[in-house]
Amino acid sequence: MENNTTTESTLTAEQHRLKMQRRKEIQDQRVAERSQTKGLIIVNTGNGKGKTTAALGMVLRSLGHGYRVAIIQFIKGAWEPAEKAVFSKWPEQLEFHALGEGFTWETQDRDRDMEKTREAWNLALTFIRNSEFKLILLDEINIAIKLGYLPVEDVLSGIAEKAEDTHIILTGRGAPQALIEQADLVTEMSLIKHPFREQGIKAQPGIEF
Repeated sequence: MENNTTTESTLTAEQHRLKMQRRKEIQDQRVAERSQTKGLIIVNTGNGKGKTTAALGMVLRSLGHGYRVAIIQFIKGAWEPAEKAVFSKWPEQLEFHALGEGFTWETQDRDRDMEKTREAWNLALTFIRNSEFKLILLDEINIAIKLGYLPVEDVLSGIAEKAEDTHIILTGRGAPQALIEQADLVTEMSLIKHPFREQGIKAQPGIEF
């Protein structure tokens, strides 16, 4: 039986040109129909790597546009990430605050962890309520919610106070369903392979920190 399916590799140059022309017309129409803009609630979650890294890419874009940005790091604050050194080159545009003291299994002090989480959240609210900030990254806040350090209801009511054109990114595995439902853009990072787990390779500079 003859296969009538046409693959890209079997198209002639003219057939390819016509196909791409039709695709461009459809895409142009879609773009033209979407003229609205708004400040987005963005959630990066899942067990895979790259949640914070993807968010920092958006931070870099916003800085490139001249926007003011705030980064609040929950949980990870005991680290001195290389990103902090790089972003210090934008002192007029960027506020970078690492207020956690490490992961729970490192601090072993739940009350202290909850205190630092609340401190970080109160600081985050000052930026959320300040319309001068175009982008706010709440790094690892999903973990703080998952651990019960911060009620999801407080987070939802807090981000609702943002200016209409302010974007907020919330990262960390285990994002609660209520937050996912409120968000405009949700990405789940899936773990397929990891060198720490499969090969016993430790965290390395430039990759993990």
